Amino acid sequence: MVSTPATAPRIVNLVIISPVRDEAVYLRLTMDAMVSQTWRPIEWILVDDGSSDETPQIVEEYAKLYPFIRLIRRNNRGFRYLGGGVIAAFEYGRERIEHTDWEYIAKLDGDMSFGPLYLERMLQKLESNERLAAASGKVFRAENGRFIEEMHGREQVAGQFKLYKREAFEEIGGFVQHLAWDGIDVHTAGMLGWTTLSFYDRQAWLWHHRVMGSSDRDVFVGRLRWGRGNWYLGYHPIYAIVAGLNRMREKPHVIGGLLMIVGYFWAAIRRRPRYKNPEFQKYLRRWQNGRLKDALTGRLSPRDGS
Repeated sequence: MVSTPATAPRIVNLVIISPVRDEAVYLRLTMDAMVSQTWRPIEWILVDDGSSDETPQIVEEYAKLYPFIRLIRRNNRGFRYLGGGVIAAFEYGRERIEHTDWEYIAKLDGDMSFGPLYLERMLQKLESNERLAAASGKVFRAENGRFIEEMHGREQVAGQFKLYKREAFEEIGGFVQHLAWDGIDVHTAGMLGWTTLSFYDRQAWLWHHRVMGSSDRDVFVGRLRWGRGNWYLGYHPIYAIVAGLNRMREKPHVIGGLLMIVGYFWAAIRRRPRYKNPEFQKYLRRWQNGRLKDALTGRLSPRDGS
């Protein structure tokens, strides 16, 4: 059911772009959450990336009621291309932004929901710190009557809803069209002197309606893909192993983390390409060494993820 805030929302100079493909099962949850926001984006572009279900019809239904919502159709490549394809669709939407004086930009997945104060709390956090590049709430999943948190480190802004200041987004060069895009952006921001933040706020939780990494085929393939992404990003072998061990506590228990490790070393043995930026690689290794030292001295919580 289409809903709306009890009072007129504040319109903010934010553009949100959602690459969507066959999201009909969960998309209404995302759209209901957006139209219920107390602070609403000036423009929300949903890029249909070749859906074969009712995804575009759902978007059109909402667009008729809310002028800030736009559907853009993209040619069907014939398959779901994780990582690079998502960002290619994002860029397709970014090239078609109508409000070119935007101050904030976000990439939002079509399988999320969030409370009516989410955007208000995120933008207030960004406005309170001039060197804060991006922010998100923490991500949870409902399972058997419990709330299961997806592990994200303090600086690891949730990839499902990346919200950036324009200056920072342009300085990092936007998102890289590869599986590891949502790690490269955060570490590039840190390398350039920005901070990023995911934080706890009960009024600003993100609800993920499927297990992370399971949107293509199944979660097992997703964990192998995650490991290959860690190789591309430039993880040190020791850190890749520790990250996989840490993720063994999440579903699918044990095997998921093991598959991440296998995916990493499979890519290493095959000499798959890596992100070619020497300065970035030096920064990432320093950051990883710091995290490992914090873990060994007990200053790092296991909930901080990888």
